Parts: sequence; C-alpha cells; structure tokens
Amino acid sequence: MSFFDSEPPHQEEFDLPYENLDAEFAYCKEILESGYVYDSVERIEDLIQIFIEAERFADSLFLIEELIKIFPYNSEYWFKKGIVLNSLFRFDQALIAFEQSLSLNPNDIETLIDKAITEENLNLITLSENTLNKVLELDPNNDDALFSLGLLNQRSSNLNKAIEYFQKVAERDNEYAEVYYELGFCYENTNQLEKALESYEKFLELDPYNPNGWYNRGIVLVKMGELEMAINSYELAISINENFSNAWYNKGNALADLGKLQEAITCFKKAFEIDKNDETAVYNIANIYEELDDLPSAIKYYSESIKINDEYYDAYLSRGFCYDSIGKYQLALKDFNKAISLSKDSVEAWHAKADLEYSLGKVRESILSYKEAVRIDPNNYEIWFNLAETYFELGEWLDALTAFDECIKINPKDATSFYGKAKVNFVLSRTREAIECLKSAFLINPAIKTEFENDYPEIRSSKLFKRLLGESLDK
Repeated sequence: MSFFDSEPPHQEEFDLPYENLDAEFAYCKEILESGYVYDSVERIEDLIQIFIEAERFADSLFLIEELIKIFPYNSEYWFKKGIVLNSLFRFDQALIAFEQSLSLNPNDIETLIDKAITEENLNLITLSENTLNKVLELDPNNDDALFSLGLLNQRSSNLNKAIEYFQKVAERDNEYAEVYYELGFCYENTNQLEKALESYEKFLELDPYNPNGWYNRGIVLVKMGELEMAINSYELAISINENFSNAWYNKGNALADLGKLQEAITCFKKAFEIDKNDETAVYNIANIYEELDDLPSAIKYYSESIKINDEYYDAYLSRGFCYDSIGKYQLALKDFNKAISLSKDSVEAWHAKADLEYSLGKVRESILSYKEAVRIDPNNYEIWFNLAETYFELGEWLDALTAFDECIKINPKDATSFYGKAKVNFVLSRTREAIECLKSAFLINPAIKTEFENDYPEIRSSKLFKRLLGESLDK
C-alpha cells in the first residue's frame, strides 16, 4: 500500500486514538533506539501518517529520518521525507529528498508530480514543466500531471493554455471537482463569464458545501450584473462559513449597489467584526453614511479606517470633504494636505485643497494649488477655469488670459471662457479682441448677452460698441 493512499492505514493490531499520540511517539522512539525495528516498521509508518494528518510535521520528519538511517535505499521513505519537508516550507530540502527518491525509483509518477510542485514553489518553472512532461511521457493520460500543468500555466498568467490542460482533464474525468474550480477562475479572468458561471456551478454540483465555490460564483454574477443572484450566492457561502469575511464584504457591496444601504452597513460591520484589520470595510461604512448625509458617522468611520491604516489616502481625502461640508475647514485642509503627502500626483486632492484655500481667503495659496493640479492633469477644464477666475480676481490679467485660453483649447465651445476672456480684454483696453470674444460667446450661448448687459451697461450703450458688434446683440 502506498504510504499516502487516500484510504487510512490498515490497523488490525491496534487502534491509536489521537489523545495517545505522545505515548505512542515515546514508545516508537524506544523501539528505534533499541535497534529492534523490523517487527515494528508498520507501526512507525502508521504513526507518521497520523502525525501528518495532525500537522505534527516535525515529529513525522524525525521518525522518517530515523527509518532512512536504517533503510537508506528505500525510495518510499525519501518520498515521504519530501512530502513532509514541503509541508514545513523547506522546499530546497524537499527537492533534494524527491531527487534521492527518484534516483532509487526513476519512473515513480507520484514522486515526479510532487517534485514538480516543489520546483514551482522554488520558482523553477521550466524545471517543473519538464518534470510534468516526463510524467506524461510515462502516462499520457495522467490527470494529475495535466491538472498541474494547467495550474502552472494559470499561475504564469497563460490562461488560455491553462484552459486547454484543464479541459483535457474534464473530458477524461467529469467528476474531477478541482478542475472546474480552476476553469471557473480562468474563464472569469479572460472575461468569458458565461463559461465561468457554468464551471463554478459544475464544481458546486460536485462539492456543494465549498464556501469558496459559492463566493466565486457570486463574484461572476456581480460582473454579469445579476446582483440579487450574487447576494444569494454570497449568503450560501456565509451559511457554510459564517466567518467568511470576504463574502460578507462582497455581499455588502452588492447590497449597496442595489441601494439597500442599511443592509450593506450590517454586512460591512460583520466583515470588520471578523477581520479587525479590514480598513476597506470600515471605509465603505463611512462612504454609505456620507451618502446618507450622516456626516458625523461618516467622519467616525473614516477615522476608524485611518486608525487601522494611517496611510489610507482615500480615507483622508473623503474625511476632508466631510469636514469641509460641516464647516471644519482647518481639519479639512489638514486632511487634504495629508492626502497630498501620500499621493503627490493626486489631482483630486490638489483641487480640493485649492478650492478650500480660496474659500478661506487664502487666494495666493489657492493659485499654487490650482497650478499644481493642472500640472498633473493639463486637460482638466474645471481646474483651469477656477485658476482663470482666481487670476482675474487678483488682477493678474495676462495669467487669466492664458488660463482662459487653456479652457477654450480643451473645450472650444465654452461660451463662459470666451466671456471671461472678453472681460479681461476690456480691462486691458483691448476692445477689438474683447468684441471678438463676445461674438464667439454670444454665438455659442445667446444667454450670455443678458449677463453682459448686467455686467457692463455703460459698454452696452456705447456707440463704438454697437458699431463694432453690429446687430448681433439685437438679434
């Protein structure tokens, strides 16, 4: 019988309860120390298997190494040693053990497959692929080798190639549950959502109590826009594993997308209860409270997310907007500055800072912030327009003209920027240029005429203006 058969070891002579493991371990050590091992080999092997099941890998390794001292040419023991070393994440040593086993039994398929897994763990991808191909030379229809080649390609982002291997396994064995799970992942990440859903549902037919299967099915359904069905899938995952924090989190997202905000809050709070380091769940709670216009609660939860992660850019920015909305401007400015320190190329943070500085009367400072924002995003019309208006207010006419020109370059049909440029030209006594800008503004948006008449009644009534503008104003 193979040591790692899927069936438990046959124990006719004694049944070893788990609570007696320490006593049995001590007894086996005595046997090994005595040198009279031959009649007790099966007993020691049985204890090794039980230790592996109990994840007492160090103890199982001790027994295996003692057996190897006595039976150094037993390929099965070297194979067992490789398995245990893999479990201890000692991959370099595991590879040596597998190679020793293969030197004694070169064509053992099970050892070759586990050797390939170890090689992958060591990022020896080419060697791993070569080992698996050797398995297929020995056994062309070996499902485990085909499946492992699929995993190897999947982890290397060769998803279409991975699908080919997984499909070969599925065609040969339509009850190989894991292959449908991996197919679901590959189809999902190549945007073949119908096939992904079909694969996950096939997997769940074979393994209906697998919470990860229901969770992944929910993710695919969200991408397909089937939010109600996705919520049901997440609920099934949670019913199997109540502490599945990601399922609670994604269920909260789906509920929020459906506008069921209080239910979403409950889900995010549950996700946070399970995982106290999940700052995004807390951030989402804050977002919902902000949407509900409960700004004190929003600020509370944004602050909580910052406690978990003091470099959470989005939380600082969002909390800053909340502080701004309730009139706590200095706290808002502090948050915007912190957001900028975390993401110096954030247009949104620089723009928010500039607007707030302007509102606080720090007009010169706002100019610098607007300029930094347009440096990062030179095609942002709104920021250029704010900058132009601020320059106009400060009487920096040429800079204002430049900013209005940038607005017009971004949006050639922007009547407001033409009108702003006309106002600057009037100040600079550039009457003809002002008239040309007015003509463009009136042509694009005739309603600007009324604003002009209110702003400049003396110019509107001048004969020179009428002559330059012609009849356009009277139409």
